[in-house]
Amino acid sequence: MTRKRMVVEVGAIQQRIFLIRGEKVIVDADLAEFYGVPTKRLNEQVKRNPGRFPEDFMFQLEQGEKDELVAKCDHLSRLKYSKALPHAFTEHGAIMAASVLSSPRAVEMSVFIVRAFVRIREVISEHGELARRVAVLETHLAHHDQNILDIVKAIRRLMSPEEPPKMQRIGFRADGEA
Repeated sequence: MTRKRMVVEVGAIQQRIFLIRGEKVIVDADLAEFYGVPTKRLNEQVKRNPGRFPEDFMFQLEQGEKDELVAKCDHLSRLKYSKALPHAFTEHGAIMAASVLSSPRAVEMSVFIVRAFVRIREVISEHGELARRVAVLETHLAHHDQNILDIVKAIRRLMSPEEPPKMQRIGFRADGEA
C-alpha cells in the first residue's frame, strides 16, 4: 500500500474510535466492517474465546450508552432497533479480535487500527501540553487583571474630589453651643 492510502485509512478508523467509560474503544459493528466480517461472526469468535477478552480488552455497552452512541453517530443508526447490546473493544481487544478471526484482512487491518489508537494518544498528549500552557497563561493573566483593577481604583480615588475635613472651631465654647 502507498503511504497516502494508509493515512486515509487510519483517519477513517480514528473517526470510529470513541471514549466510553474512560476508555478509547471501537464498537463491534465498526470493527467487523474493518475486518471484513459480519458483526455476528466477530461476536461468535469472541464468545468462543472468552479467555482472550478480559474486561480491559472488551466490554458490553449498557442500553444508555448504546442509545447515546446511536444518537451521535449516523453510521450506527442500524443498531437503533437491535435488541443486542454492542461490544466495545479497546486497542488490545481489537488486536485480539484480529487474531481469533485469523483472516488475512483482519491481520492487515489490525495494523491500521493500532496506528489509529496510537495517533489518538499522540493527539491527546499534544492537547494536554497545550491545555497546560493555556492554564499557565490564564493564571498569569488573572494576576495582571487584579493589578489593572487596583490601578483603576487608585486612579478613580485620585480623580474624585475628597470633601475637606471639617474644621473644629478654635476657642471657647459655652455649654449651649454646638
